[in-house]
Amino acid sequence: MARIALAQVPTLKKTASYYLLHMLVAISVAYAVTGNLMLSLTLSLVEPTVQAVAFFFHEKLWDRLAHKRPGDLVPAAA
Repeated sequence: MARIALAQVPTLKKTASYYLLHMLVAISVAYAVTGNLMLSLTLSLVEPTVQAVAFFFHEKLWDRLAHKRPGDLVPAAA
């Protein structure tokens, strides 16, 4: 089990690095638009949270659509 966890360390580091980069870009863009640091920080924290919720429903929709493929609805020839 520890070997699996250790194998994931580079991926976790990369994920953390990307998250920090995303936050830095989001804060910078929000600050450039609003000129308000506190508002920029708030927007930058709210946006990924909303994205996570949207992603959950997006995945549910895709799962539902995958089960409704047109070929699956036609009965097989006997």
